[in-house]
Amino acid sequence: MYQLRVVHSSKDVADFHAVPKLVYKNDKNYIFPIQKDVENTFSPEKNENFEKGEVIRFNLYDDAGSTIGRIASFYTKDAKGKLNGGCGFFECIDDTAAAHALFDACKEWLQLKNVGFMDGPINFGGRESFWGLLISSNSYPSYRENYHPAYYQNLFASYGFELEIEQSTFTLNHLTFNKPRFDILASRIMNNPKFRFEYLDYSRLDDFAAYFVEIYNKAWSFHDDFTPMTADKMRKELKEYKAAMPGHLAIFAFIDDKPAAFYINILEINQVFKNFKGKLSLWNKIQFLLKRRTIDKVRGIIFGIVPEAQRTGIEVGMIMKMYDTMVENPQYKLAELSWIGDFNPKMFGLLEKIGAEKSKVHHTLRKVF
Repeated sequence: MYQLRVVHSSKDVADFHAVPKLVYKNDKNYIFPIQKDVENTFSPEKNENFEKGEVIRFNLYDDAGSTIGRIASFYTKDAKGKLNGGCGFFECIDDTAAAHALFDACKEWLQLKNVGFMDGPINFGGRESFWGLLISSNSYPSYRENYHPAYYQNLFASYGFELEIEQSTFTLNHLTFNKPRFDILASRIMNNPKFRFEYLDYSRLDDFAAYFVEIYNKAWSFHDDFTPMTADKMRKELKEYKAAMPGHLAIFAFIDDKPAAFYINILEINQVFKNFKGKLSLWNKIQFLLKRRTIDKVRGIIFGIVPEAQRTGIEVGMIMKMYDTMVENPQYKLAELSWIGDFNPKMFGLLEKIGAEKSKVHHTLRKVF
C-alpha cells in the first residue's frame, strides 16, 4: 500500500526534492533543477500566481516509508474568470498504480475547487519554465526545462491524459546556418526603414520592460489561460535574469517605432549548473560568474509578435539579428529556440529553411473530468 501526504513541513519539502535522486540515479543526462527555482514556485512572496489561484503538493511513500513519487496541483483564474487546472513537478517510479494515486490526488483536490480539467505536466507560472512532458530529446535538459524518462509517457496516457499542444525546440548552429538563403529572405526587412531592431539596454530597463509588456499582452491575449503581464513584474524578472541574459541576447523589434516583437534568449547556464546538484550556494554563484564566459549555447525562452505584425516577416529580422550576435560573440556555438507550438506552422517552415534542426519535443497534456 502507498501512503499519500500533503507537503507541509521542512522534512516534507526535503522528501519532495529527494524523488528525482531515485528516478534519475542512472541517467547521465539528467541535471537537477535549482531547488530554489522550484521552491519559489510555491512561495506566495515569489510567485504572483497566488493572487489568482492556489497550489498544493503531495508526496507518495511506500511501505518502508521511502518517497517514491511527488506532484503539485494548482489552478488559476484567468482574465475571463475561467478556472484553469494543472499538475506539475511530477516525478515517480515506474509504477502505474503509484502514478495514478498521485494523479487522483490532484484530480480530487481540483474537483473540490470546481475545476473541470488539469493540464500537465506544467508549471504554476509561465510557460517558459518547467512546462510539458518530454517526448524526445537529443541532449541534456536546458535551464528550467522539463526532462523525463520515457516511461512517463505511458503513465500519463494510461490515466487518460490527451495531447493539447505539441511544443518543439529547434537548434541552430551558426556554422550550418543557411545564410545565403536567409539573406534573400531577410533583405526586404533589414533594408526597410520602417523596421528597427534593438538589443536590450539595461540602462533603460523601464523602457524595455514597457516594450515587453505591450508586445506580450497583445501577442498572448488569444490563449485561453492568458493573464496580462505588468511592467512591475517584468522589471523584476529582467533584473533576476540579468546575470544569465547579456543585453545582446534579448532582441526587440519595432515597426514605425512601435514595439512589435521580441526574441528573448538566455545563456544555457545548465552547462555550469550541472555540477551544482540543485544547490545554488554562494560558492556556486561565484563559480557561475567565473565560468559564465565558457558557456557556448544560448536558449531562446520566449518569442512574441503582436498580431498586426505577424505577416510582415519581422521574425526573419530577429533571427538575422540573433545570427549577428553569434558571429560577433564566437563563444556561442549553438542557439536553441524553445516552445514552438504546433499552432505555428509558419515558424516551423522558417526554421527548417534556415537549417535549424528539431532537437526536442514536449507535449502539454490535458485530462478532463
